[in-house]
Amino acid sequence: MTLDPLLLGLLVAAIAIGWGLGRWQSRASRPDAFSDVSGGDFSREYFQGLNHLMSDRTDEAIESFMRALEVNSDTIPAHLALARLLRRKGDVERAIRVHQTLLARPGLSHHDFIRIQMALARDYEAIGLLDRAENLLTEIIRENPARELRSEAQRLLIKLYEKEAEWQQALDVARKLDTEERERIGHELAHYCCELAQEAAATRRWRSAEGSLREALKYNPDSVRASLLAAEVAIQQQQWRRAIQALKQVREQDARLVSETVEPLARCYRELGRPDEFERWLRESLVKASSTTLLLALAERIREREGIRAAGQFITDELKNRPSIRGFNRLIDLHLEYGSQSARESLSVLRGLTGQLEASKPVYRCDQCGFAGRTLHWQCPSCRQWDTTRPIQGLEGE
Repeated sequence: MTLDPLLLGLLVAAIAIGWGLGRWQSRASRPDAFSDVSGGDFSREYFQGLNHLMSDRTDEAIESFMRALEVNSDTIPAHLALARLLRRKGDVERAIRVHQTLLARPGLSHHDFIRIQMALARDYEAIGLLDRAENLLTEIIRENPARELRSEAQRLLIKLYEKEAEWQQALDVARKLDTEERERIGHELAHYCCELAQEAAATRRWRSAEGSLREALKYNPDSVRASLLAAEVAIQQQQWRRAIQALKQVREQDARLVSETVEPLARCYRELGRPDEFERWLRESLVKASSTTLLLALAERIREREGIRAAGQFITDELKNRPSIRGFNRLIDLHLEYGSQSARESLSVLRGLTGQLEASKPVYRCDQCGFAGRTLHWQCPSCRQWDTTRPIQGLEGE
């Protein structure tokens, strides 16, 4: 049985509050305990919250726990946990009020003060008050808290700049991270560099674009996007050999994305007048990566050299090992070109049906959340994760 994340969070919060209750009762037996607090009231609210929680009434449970915590001013971690649950439920304004109330309490330790400020920054981000979140996080970093808290604030600020598409500012903050922290998010930083490279290439600032792409590959040597963009920049400048060098790196970086290199490589080799080298690369790649795009490109080369029938026979043989809808459709197209009139009429009907099937299928899918579409997104539009979308493999894909 899978437990709902919200209920799981409430259960954890309830345990924290129960721990706070035990701690408070221990303190209440000492002479310096709070004299204006009723342990019975606290216990009653707490157990009412547990009852609501067991009855799957999450709103009432949160209310009861919040009322219990109003009596016990020492359970800040539980306050933060409940406010986080409010934010996840979409009740961000209440979460903000909880955090602002906590910040107003006297006697907070510096560590707790910083943690509450960061929670408040998350609230502001969730509600769309990005400027407030940015100012708060910048202030936290300026106070130079302990290493762990400073790194957390820096990471939050980097993600905020990412959301605002402020790529250079995100990189500036990232450079202040410890080496280990920077390496942990290297694949994300590489994409920030690629975004800057795209902006520079759009205005034909080639040197700036190339510099950003070199930085991207330092952050993540396996960045396929950086290699594809480097090739694109080289092609724009008609530097065909340089583009080929960048495109050939993709096969080693991620063989699943080698299909993205076929069209630009075909152009580069065509411009250089070296189709045989392109065919040799296709054959080598087809051994290392199962790809319908590679198969069809190689079939086209065979057609140019040996004719339609040879290309058709090649696709037929390959489909026995690598069946795919796209390969089948291309085979039908070839038979339509040299088949008899009666055969072409039947094949035309079949091609119309299989063509609709191919057109209706997604081409790429996110490995993280399953989002699928016909466009390669370097950042998934659904789960917002980088580098999780790849071509679909198998009968309906590559």
